[in-house]
Amino acid sequence: MSDTLHIDTDNHVAHVRLNRPDAHNAIDGSIMSGLVDFAYEMMSPGDVRVIVLSGNGGSFCAGLDISSFAEMSSGELSSDSENVKHALRDLSPAGANRAQQIGWLWQEVPIPVITAVHGAALGGGLNLALGADVRIMHPAAKVGFVEINWGLLPDMSATQSLRRLVSLDRMKEMVLTGRRFTGIEAYQYGLATELSETPVDDALAMAATIAGKNPEAVRYAKQILNNSALVDVATGLREEASATQHLLGSPNQVEAITAYFEKRSPVFKQP
Repeated sequence: MSDTLHIDTDNHVAHVRLNRPDAHNAIDGSIMSGLVDFAYEMMSPGDVRVIVLSGNGGSFCAGLDISSFAEMSSGELSSDSENVKHALRDLSPAGANRAQQIGWLWQEVPIPVITAVHGAALGGGLNLALGADVRIMHPAAKVGFVEINWGLLPDMSATQSLRRLVSLDRMKEMVLTGRRFTGIEAYQYGLATELSETPVDDALAMAATIAGKNPEAVRYAKQILNNSALVDVATGLREEASATQHLLGSPNQVEAITAYFEKRSPVFKQP
């Protein structure tokens, strides 16, 4: 893995830290490739049961590296650029192009993803944070969909993440004004799951809790809850019943119950 991305795995939790602190972890080619490659690796996560995303230094992620905007202003980067055409053709299983994958692939991986947000989470950085299943945010975080200020719109999957989190009018207000707001406001709007003065510590603690649950049940739960916003009730109920059928009486489900009554930590087999 490159120096711009640090990944440590401990007790079934992979902690992914963006590591361009001098640039407030702005997204360059190395960070983008590293995140996307790791997300694809986690499509078959092996022993990893939970992922935590955070940023080293003073910010989570300040958005795209400023050099990208210099290329846009010079005309080097446009819809006719060969690398842009290639990125639009490079689709994930769910249909996310290369740029969108930095946020949306975390919804496609089968295990839970938690983002710890502090400092700046702007533009692409906020798109990345919203791709996670849970967001723990510092109250003083600086957040915003600033793309409209550059003549663009959120195009790294946030339009699809937002529809699951906030009302349509709030979505439009945030995107169309491009204004910045605090972590407290983000929590009030529904963008943050929890507020914390120590978001990384709390994200890792939550990850440890989830990693101690039946990993098969956790995967089924993420899949079904993600689908719940997209399918009709009858389909959702069938998916719920089907998952329960697979889980009921399975070795890991029996182990969860046995460990509970024996007052010990469960020892699960990997799915």
